[in-house]
Amino acid sequence: MTTHAPQAGQAVTLPTTLNEAVSALTAMPAAVPVAGGTDLMAAVNSGQLRPAALVGLGRISEIRGWQYQDGNALLGAGLTHARMGRPDFAALIPALAAAARAAGPPHIRNAGTLGGNIATAAPTGDALPVLAALEATLIIAGPGGSRREIPVSHLLAGVEMLRAGELIGFVRVPLLHAPQVFLKATGRTGPGRSVASVALVLDPARRGVRCAVGAIAPMPLRPLEAEQWVARLIDWDNDRALVPEALSAFGEYVAAACIPDPAPEPDGSVPALPPAVLHLRRTVAALARRALGRALS
Repeated sequence: MTTHAPQAGQAVTLPTTLNEAVSALTAMPAAVPVAGGTDLMAAVNSGQLRPAALVGLGRISEIRGWQYQDGNALLGAGLTHARMGRPDFAALIPALAAAARAAGPPHIRNAGTLGGNIATAAPTGDALPVLAALEATLIIAGPGGSRREIPVSHLLAGVEMLRAGELIGFVRVPLLHAPQVFLKATGRTGPGRSVASVALVLDPARRGVRCAVGAIAPMPLRPLEAEQWVARLIDWDNDRALVPEALSAFGEYVAAACIPDPAPEPDGSVPALPPAVLHLRRTVAALARRALGRALS
């Protein structure tokens, strides 16, 4: 799949169903699936990838929409960022819509897909911390019409991987019907790659807070202790009230959990964080504080 040798010819298959796409990948193990192609073409143009064959997913209508299913939203992997950014989708999953709108300039949002964002698993993928905070699961299509489900966090962490001939077909997202926020910091004005991002959702039914930090590590990070700590301080029976000091403390808690202090030296002293790392930790703290504040307001 990653040979750098020039290709005399390149087979392109355009299936119209998910099962046909799986069959094509099974028949051509060296083929690369492509939907929007935003990451694939960057790799091809830089010489990092020379696919021997392509399986185009753009004609598979079944993965380009969404439906309700037992209190969940079943999202097709072919949903584009532009489609997820529209108001009707934002009413369904606000944080994912916000991440989709922040994914880049219009031509990227029009082409890039949810499934591609997950499969590429780039640390800066804006949808990834949202899916981690929502505890979404993936429905994987395999040979012979088989389907299996895995948590999205398992795929991103490498605990479970896609097998030969498998494709991400759908993403199952619990509908919490509660506030959720996505914020990101970039190195420039306007849409751009995240320096750090935070997704935060409230789960009033469980009286819980879920937070995921993106872009600062190979996969989104869940500061579980910080989540549990702040959830105990929220007055769930009184408009979800929280003292202002707890907001700042939560931001610092999240940042320190995701970007911890260096290990102590043999003499017991603790080295200072490099200025760039310290700035990143402050950025994460600010994002987490603001995200929780907006979710509770």
